[in-house]
Amino acid sequence: MRLSNEDHMQISDLGEKLGITTRTIRLYEKMGLVDPPKRTDGRVRYYEKGDVKRFKFVLKLKELGLSLDEMKELADIYTREENIPDKIMPRLLELLDSHLKNIRQKVATLKSLETEIDAYRQRIADQYQLKK
Repeated sequence: MRLSNEDHMQISDLGEKLGITTRTIRLYEKMGLVDPPKRTDGRVRYYEKGDVKRFKFVLKLKELGLSLDEMKELADIYTREENIPDKIMPRLLELLDSHLKNIRQKVATLKSLETEIDAYRQRIADQYQLKK
């Protein structure tokens, strides 16, 4: 018997909805990134709308490049502060600012490398009279 409906869904349906594996769901639960699932009397896991929202938040953090440790830190704040976004968002902004700084440094390094490679390629093409 399937439990999934508008208000509840089983792990396989949650995974399908979010585009992740059940293994990932269990890992995030084990790490404390999300709350442990609720269970039926028969011990079948089920998830509610709030769980889906929390998973989407965690997946967005992952997409933004936060490490598992950073994701765990935010999850701990979320749990400790009783789901108050005003406590989480300042730290999230700090983490995102840090990632932006790192990304901008990498982009600058890659642009410099591109310029060097392009110049080197041009010298080789000129020296050996090859197609440019």
